[in-house]
Amino acid sequence: MDRRNFLRHIAGAVGAAPFTLAAKDPRPNIVLMMADDMGFSDIGCYGSEIATPNLDQLGRNGLRFTQFYNMARCCPTRAALLTGLYPHEAGVGHMVFDHGYPSYQGFLNDKCVTIAEVLKPAGYHTAMAGKWHVGEDRPHWPTDRGFEKYFGLINGASSYFQLDEGRTMAMDDQPFTPPAKGFYMTDAFTDKAVEFVDTFGRQDQPFFLYLAFTSPHWPLHARPEDIAKYRGKYKEGWDKLRERRLRNMQEMGLVKKSWGISPRDEKAPSWEDEKDKDQRDLAMSVYAAQIDRMDQNIGRVVGKLKELGIMDNTLILFLADNGGCAEEVHRGKEGAETGTANSYDSYGLPWANASNTPFRTFKHWVHEGGISTPLIAHWPKGIAAKGKLNHDPGHLVDVMATCVEVSKANYPSTFGGKQIQAMDGESLLPIFKTGKRPERKPIFWEHEGNRAVRQGKWKIVSKFRGGWELYDIEADRNELTNLAAKQMDRVKKMVDLYDAWATRAGVVSYEKLIPAAKKKGSA
Repeated sequence: MDRRNFLRHIAGAVGAAPFTLAAKDPRPNIVLMMADDMGFSDIGCYGSEIATPNLDQLGRNGLRFTQFYNMARCCPTRAALLTGLYPHEAGVGHMVFDHGYPSYQGFLNDKCVTIAEVLKPAGYHTAMAGKWHVGEDRPHWPTDRGFEKYFGLINGASSYFQLDEGRTMAMDDQPFTPPAKGFYMTDAFTDKAVEFVDTFGRQDQPFFLYLAFTSPHWPLHARPEDIAKYRGKYKEGWDKLRERRLRNMQEMGLVKKSWGISPRDEKAPSWEDEKDKDQRDLAMSVYAAQIDRMDQNIGRVVGKLKELGIMDNTLILFLADNGGCAEEVHRGKEGAETGTANSYDSYGLPWANASNTPFRTFKHWVHEGGISTPLIAHWPKGIAAKGKLNHDPGHLVDVMATCVEVSKANYPSTFGGKQIQAMDGESLLPIFKTGKRPERKPIFWEHEGNRAVRQGKWKIVSKFRGGWELYDIEADRNELTNLAAKQMDRVKKMVDLYDAWATRAGVVSYEKLIPAAKKKGSA
């Protein structure tokens, strides 16, 4: 018998007047989960053939957002997600190395706060499992930025079966070396996440858990039993896969039938012209297996929440850090089969094109294929319309604002004696309660010289060294009909918005960053 029930039992036994200990804090727990390098159409409830029953169930009983955005790349997305600021403002305008500018220093600065740093003073326990990638050296680890407990990968990509040379894992504030046998990173992250839930979920105060998977980021590594579920299922090729996913998405109402589908990327061959169909099938099978395993692990977290009786008052958010990745990576041991520990492969551009159905471009770019993410929100006590789609534009900087509002925390103006920048995001709570919120203020992007602004239904976008394009996203989310020449006044006004934001955020011309970016590289 726990202390609370023991005292109640004693009071009743001696006939004392009834009394009540402090009730469990009514504020919701928050579980924020993120996939790595996963396309818009890669889970079942967003049109995929990949088995993701746990995410699908969360989608059926929660909200699915159809126009939610990330920052197109690992580090900028993580910086924005954690701080509620655009990444340049948080010091991570590119990746995790220092370019010599405050907005590109490669770790979270002292002018921002993380969700953990905001919720912890408000009485929340704070824990994280998984990929950090917003500061590789102390004092820039998770436990330095508000997390009581941490287990995971400090850097970017690594083998799933062992820790790559030059990479660092940590347990709280100490380096961690994974065991030589039986280790699989997705499972290991979840083991600790479940442990954190089991510990904090039994206490009276609520908790915030950030679970950042590396799945399905390359290298393509999966357990044999998961790969076997998909072998041979992709031999019809990427063209047919895109068509099938599009039909599913249209039937679900995720995309409009009038949009159709963007053409196959010009760098992708037709499936008929592909010379090694067996290897291509294997690569996509392993990729699917990685997502399948991630979903299995999400099911373990959900199972623990249900076991503890706290599922109904837990806000679960699931999203991805960027669109499908077209990077070509093949650097494993010669002859090693894709998916095994000695391999080190990516799935390549044609499959990434399918992952981002029906949009075009990929991770790195800020056309819709690079920045569109699923967002599932599940909170039985807090979301009125269950199983619905929401089409309001949103951005991952909105997550901080949402966490602040649902937790009743105070977002600080100063922290650690430093002035803190105001949040850029807008809370999703009105959508949870009523299904709508006022039109969101403009959303901005810049990564490696790729730029964009979304204002209402309009979007201007430019590839590095390219001109500005204009699209009506309501009519043409595939960005196939460029209206810039017909609406030059609109373009100019939106470019002015971009320029003002870029100045405020500290954006630096990518031309100045290229030498360091090429020298350092990244994952």
